[in-house]
Amino acid sequence: MKFTFTEKKMDSSEELRAYSIKKIGKLDRFFRNEGEAFVTFSIERGRHKAEITIHNNGIYYRASELTNDMYASIDSGVAAIERQIRRNKTRLEKKLREGAVEKEILPAYEPVEEEAEDFRIVRSKRFSIKPMSPEEAILQMNLLGHEFFVFKNMDAEEAFSVVYKRKQGGYGLICDDGLNLD
Repeated sequence: MKFTFTEKKMDSSEELRAYSIKKIGKLDRFFRNEGEAFVTFSIERGRHKAEITIHNNGIYYRASELTNDMYASIDSGVAAIERQIRRNKTRLEKKLREGAVEKEILPAYEPVEEEAEDFRIVRSKRFSIKPMSPEEAILQMNLLGHEFFVFKNMDAEEAFSVVYKRKQGGYGLICDDGLNLD
């Protein structure tokens, strides 16, 4: 597994990095291909925060843990990601047919210049959108911990669609107005 470390408001020791590599590296057994791990260490209000994101074959797993000890935060984050993988393993095997996630989805970050005071964009992302079913999109959204997910809907002639979590529970689907999904 390839590791990328980031520190915010702190300096991490070599021992902490080695511990992270040892613990997070154990998750490699769940993947066929070599994955990437992005680890961010920070201190917020005197508490130690470890954010772990693992990218493998187009799927992202993410955990963020805040404890009194950085080592405990790493342990909790690894345990959370392992639970995500185990909980979704059967769903991933059923929903993602062989080769469905072969194409890597890598976000490309571009700096955005300020133009208007009222409608200031503070962050911009660019990424490729792959065709998938709404169920696969919901699964990917849950794995990322996001509130919505944009995708090309295979069930609707690859129209751009959005799935989102509803406040009342359940999920919603927004798709192109010209399509009839019923």
